[in-house]
Amino acid sequence: MWDKRREKIFKHISWKSLKTRIFLIIVLAGIIPCILLENGILNNYEDRAVSVKISDVQTQMKIIADHLLNYNYLQDTSSEVINAELGQISNLYDGRVLIINSNFKIVKDTYGISEGKTMISEEVIQCFKGESTSNYDKQNGYIEITTPIVLSNSASGTDSTGNGEIKGVILTSVSSDSIAATMDILGRKAGILEILISVVIVGGALGAANILVKPFDHLTDAINDIKEGYTEEFAYVPDYVETVHIVDAFNQVLARMKRLDDSRQEFVANVSHELKTPITSVKVLADSLLAQENVPAELYKEFMEDIAEEIDRENKIINDLLALVKMDKTAADLNISVVNINELTEIILKRLRPIARKRDVEVTFESIRQVTAEVDEVKMSLIITNLVENAIKYNKDHGSVKVVLDADHQFFTLEISDTGIGIPEESMEHIYERFYRVDKSHSREIGGTGLGLAITRSAVLMHRGSIKLTSVEQEGTTFLVKIPLNHIAQ
Repeated sequence: MWDKRREKIFKHISWKSLKTRIFLIIVLAGIIPCILLENGILNNYEDRAVSVKISDVQTQMKIIADHLLNYNYLQDTSSEVINAELGQISNLYDGRVLIINSNFKIVKDTYGISEGKTMISEEVIQCFKGESTSNYDKQNGYIEITTPIVLSNSASGTDSTGNGEIKGVILTSVSSDSIAATMDILGRKAGILEILISVVIVGGALGAANILVKPFDHLTDAINDIKEGYTEEFAYVPDYVETVHIVDAFNQVLARMKRLDDSRQEFVANVSHELKTPITSVKVLADSLLAQENVPAELYKEFMEDIAEEIDRENKIINDLLALVKMDKTAADLNISVVNINELTEIILKRLRPIARKRDVEVTFESIRQVTAEVDEVKMSLIITNLVENAIKYNKDHGSVKVVLDADHQFFTLEISDTGIGIPEESMEHIYERFYRVDKSHSREIGGTGLGLAITRSAVLMHRGSIKLTSVEQEGTTFLVKIPLNHIAQ
């Protein structure tokens, strides 16, 4: 029981599921921007807070620098006013202040541990060159700032910009704990808000995924109903353009399947009828002979000839059916060889001309160029024989049949045209169906099984070729066969 339930759950969360993919896309599209926005806001706040604190400290230190010069503090650090200011600044920013003279000696340390020591660092050297520096050490939680002590009076030769002789440097280290604490508070609040938004997004994504996939469930239900036989109607799901296209394609396949089923049933009925008719004729003839005593030899011979004809007809039907079954197999059964199509056509026409002469039908062959192609010689013979034989059979007395062979660099074409009775327009789409005959009333006297064109078309398609028909009733018919010169493997 649990295995089935687990299988059902995994089926719903399959990565190949459209619902799962829609859900993930919506969730990621909602949550990722929230995360990026949160980080952007926090980073922007941090940069802004550090910049403001540096600016405040720099302002305070410039004021202190002026006081240091006024009280000559670099030479005498006993001034209680300056010491009080330095202590107040140190306490205010929870930091440390170092006063460095021009000899890189520390004259004052608010921590009282480095006075008299030499301080040579890159930041201090840059500051003596007139460049104030600042450095934010996030990992250790402090900001280090250098401020030059500049002598800016007329006696020192300073210009209007305030640039002058640098007498010393104030190196200030201030704590960034307040910024970190604020960042921590903002991060927690943003995290809570992010969780709430994520819950809303996940819920919305689930709902949206179910709604968006619902039409495909309807489509599946409609197809399953048809599969189970609950309805004979075509499916109809108009929710999306995509479902309309899928349904249209499915309905076309369904219609084709129905036509094939109807065709199969009709084919079985036709086969039964066609095979039964000669047997019935033989049975009638045989019974007639058996019912009579002392049958004259002439009548006996006549009946036996009729029986032989019916047996030949039955044999032809069976052979054509077997040929058609073989045609329905894959083209892997083709026995490909290099064949001279001109010579093959000449041989077939030579064999069929005696039949044409019985009706005074002229058969001509026009070879525009020599053609050699990779084909199955037996099936190619079937194609040419069936088309030319039909052109002779369905021709008028004193008519003509013309066969034209041509080729280009890819294909060769056989055009078989006649001056016969033609094919009605409504029959053209059925002409390749098995046992279909245009003129059923004359089919027996003309002969044939009604399978010739079906066999021909199958043979052409096995060669990856095409066959086209044009016909005008009572004027004639033309078949155009087009086949690749080189065999195309399946």
